[in-house]
Amino acid sequence: MNVEVLPSKDELGKKAARDGAEAIRKALAERGEANVILATGASQFEMLGHLVKEPDIDWGKVTVFHLDEYAGMPITHPASFRKYLKERFVDQAPEPPREFHYINAEGDCFAECERLGKLIAEHPIDVAFIGIGENGHVAFNDPPADFSTEKPYLVVELDEACRRQQLGEGWFPTLDDVPKQAISMSVRQILKSKQIICSVPDERKTKAVQGAVEGPVTPDCPASILQEHEKCTIYLDPPSASLLKK
Repeated sequence: MNVEVLPSKDELGKKAARDGAEAIRKALAERGEANVILATGASQFEMLGHLVKEPDIDWGKVTVFHLDEYAGMPITHPASFRKYLKERFVDQAPEPPREFHYINAEGDCFAECERLGKLIAEHPIDVAFIGIGENGHVAFNDPPADFSTEKPYLVVELDEACRRQQLGEGWFPTLDDVPKQAISMSVRQILKSKQIICSVPDERKTKAVQGAVEGPVTPDCPASILQEHEKCTIYLDPPSASLLKK
């Protein structure tokens, strides 16, 4: 794991996008195609805004997966991650990706996990753009996270801290409106990515960042597992890095 502290949230997003774009260009040059994972949430606004402006990426040769989606969530809902990524990535990129494998959690979630698992097994991931939740989660793997399962996608229960974060970010009017289940990419599947770009701005993430970077590797802070990935970089701004000792 590497850690970079940038002067501002926008500079954080710019550097994360630049480094991720370089990994995409490298895969395209070597194989003529690239496979990526995109995250959602307020922490990814700046990174995605810069990523779609990165030059010399043939998005028509890029296959995209994303990390999670709420159970029962229609794509028309303001909190839908499919809606988020369509509006902030697909509609903003110079051209659409070759394929975008959206998580559809409106029907049988277990069947959807199986469908997506087969697809991602055929598309080894070159770069995963992810974040860290206020409770230390990666994707929707809330603590204590399952570090052992090899299943690519899981149906998970969302803890209250996670649901309160979604409420606090303004995606839902009340806590009761936040779903209690979701489909999430598993921890082990995320770790299979050749490179991980982890964008974590804002003061509200300080304790999670401290646990992820300087704490022990433990399911109680799911993001701490990123310490074991040789090519993971966490991009911070001064507020999110404020509790780090180094």
